[in-house]
Amino acid sequence: MEQEYDTIDLRQLFEIVRRNLLLIVAVTILFAAGGYLGTTFLITPQYEASAMLIVNSREGQQLQGSVTNDSLNSAKQLVETYSVILKSDTVLDQTIEDLDLPLTYDQLAAKVSITAVNDTQVMKITVQDADVNLAKDIVSNIVEQAPDVIINTVKAGSVEVVSDASANPNPVSPSKSRNTALAGMLGCILVVGILFMKSLFNNRIMTESDISQKLALPILGVIPDSALGDNGSRKKKRRA
Repeated sequence: MEQEYDTIDLRQLFEIVRRNLLLIVAVTILFAAGGYLGTTFLITPQYEASAMLIVNSREGQQLQGSVTNDSLNSAKQLVETYSVILKSDTVLDQTIEDLDLPLTYDQLAAKVSITAVNDTQVMKITVQDADVNLAKDIVSNIVEQAPDVIINTVKAGSVEVVSDASANPNPVSPSKSRNTALAGMLGCILVVGILFMKSLFNNRIMTESDISQKLALPILGVIPDSALGDNGSRKKKRRA
């Protein structure tokens, strides 16, 4: 026995959107406004400060200024090691003590990221915080500790500052435009989904096509509304 499945006519879906276009636009704008206001007043903006360092191996120094592919590859691979060292409790606990921060080691570590710049031996130290000046101070303190800690730990040749700590005066997160767009899209998808589901589960007979689609019966004839109106008025007159 073959199963019968309800089919969805794209024209019907388009008609649903057309009939409820104002509602869809209104809900989208409402959600977008909510996303913008929520981002502006409920989420604390985060600022970013960064600095860049380059670590030279002892082998590179012994080559008296000449650089080989092996020395560069070795330095690149060691950037992850340097990252672990600079994010260790030895360095960050000292930063907390120096700056008298009301943070635990884990809280400060979550604010700090260290990455290689374009797969080179240059590493970038980045800190995000709600206070732009504090973010810059944290980066400066880590950079100040970096030469002694790295040289003593991995016996590197030297650690040099490529760019001093600097802070972006504009918040890097949250993004008002992105959150506003996402909230608007969410509102649009939500209201359209509700309208489609409401139409899909609507079993009422509203049109001629509903009879053939839902009841699988042929239409033998149609009684105009005017005829129904005339019969109704005649019945009322007779009763009077």
